[in-house]
Amino acid sequence: MNITIAIFFVIGIIALVGALGVVASRNVVYSALFLLLSLIMVAGLYILLYADFLAIVQILIYGGAIVIVIFFALMLTRTREMPLRLDNPKKPWAIVASLAAFALLATTTALTHWKILVTTPERVSYQVLGRTLFTQWAVPFEIASILLLVALVGAIVIARPGGRE
Repeated sequence: MNITIAIFFVIGIIALVGALGVVASRNVVYSALFLLLSLIMVAGLYILLYADFLAIVQILIYGGAIVIVIFFALMLTRTREMPLRLDNPKKPWAIVASLAAFALLATTTALTHWKILVTTPERVSYQVLGRTLFTQWAVPFEIASILLLVALVGAIVIARPGGRE
């Protein structure tokens, strides 16, 4: 077995354990930490695919910013005012739906004829990536930045003292 394939399986299993921890954990803080673990492992998969830029973005934006926003939202919301309810009566239906989705994805993956590339993917320089990102993809980049700004302003409005007036 190739060492790259072994690393891929180890990272994939850890990412799946983190994803299951997000769903199965009853504590929201532990769920956020499991999410961070899973996102870091996805960055590891990007590194195996020679996508260094995506790995850096994955760690900085998703692993850093999004998880920190979740922690800030947890700290700033007033949990004492909301009723504490851990179980949902629709949980069995959610389990059935998720198992059906998993069965569909597993069947599709098993029945698909995958082409295996023998060549190693080549790395793209950061200059070419930056030029393409800020010329061809400038509008989606700005839309994403506006969306993050709106989310930040919304978090500030929700967290302000005095409640809704």
